[in-house]
Amino acid sequence: MGGVHDISWIDLGVGYLLIIIPLLVFRYYQTGLVRSTLIAIARMTVQLLLVGAYLGVIFRWNSAWVNILWVVAMVVVAAFTVVKRSELNRKLFLIPVLIAIGASVLLVDLYLLGVVVRLDFLFDARYFIPITGMLIGNCLSNDIVALNTYYHSLTREQTLYRFALANGATRGEALAGFMRDALKKSLNPTIATTAVVGLISLPGMMTGQILGGSNPMVAIKYQIMIMITIMVSTLLTVILSILICNRFVFDGYGMLRR
Repeated sequence: MGGVHDISWIDLGVGYLLIIIPLLVFRYYQTGLVRSTLIAIARMTVQLLLVGAYLGVIFRWNSAWVNILWVVAMVVVAAFTVVKRSELNRKLFLIPVLIAIGASVLLVDLYLLGVVVRLDFLFDARYFIPITGMLIGNCLSNDIVALNTYYHSLTREQTLYRFALANGATRGEALAGFMRDALKKSLNPTIATTAVVGLISLPGMMTGQILGGSNPMVAIKYQIMIMITIMVSTLLTVILSILICNRFVFDGYGMLRR
C-alpha cells in the first residue's frame, strides 16, 4: 500500500467552498448562526494549523515530560470547557472535574498502551498524544451532558431530594435516581455509536490508519480497542466527576450549595 494522498493548499481552499451550503441555509432561515459559524471555522483552522506545527516538533523531540505536559494542558482546557458549558460554578466544580478527567484518562491510557499495545516507551508521542486526545474529546462532551442533567435536575427537584432524605434515605440513596438519569443520557449516544460502528460509520482513527497505508485488520483491532477505551474512560469520568463534585457542592446538612 502507498502512503496517504496529500491535499494541496489550493485543493484545501476549494474544500472550504462547502461551507457556503450551511451559510446559505442559516441566512435563508435567519437563524443568526452565520457569524458564529464563520468564527468557528476560522478558530478551528487556526487551532489545527498551530497544533500541526506543534505536533511536528513534539514528535521529533518525543520527550516523556513534554508529552505529559501537552496532555496535562489538554486535560485543563477540557475541564474548563466542561464547567463553562455546563453553566456550573467554576470555584466549586473546576478542580473536581479536572481530577476526574485526568484520573480516568490516565488509568485507561496506562492500561491500553502498557498492557494491550505493550509499548516499550509508554509516552511515545505517536501513540500517547492522539489516543489521549480522542479519549479526552469524548469524555468532554459526555461529561457536559452528565453534569447538566445531574445538577440542573437536582436543582429543579430539590423537594423530591429532601423528601427522600426526610423519609430516612441516605444521601446516596436520595441521589441514585439523579445519577441514573445522568448516566443514561450521557452514555446512550456512546453505546449507540459503538453498536453501529462498521455498519453505519467508519471511525476516524481506522479511516486515518487505512489512508496512511496500514493493514485494514490492524486498523480494525486498534479501532476496537479505541471504542472500548472511549466507553470506559467516559463512564469513569462521568461517575468520578459527579462523586467528587458532590463532596464540594453539598453542605454539612446535605443541602445543595447555591
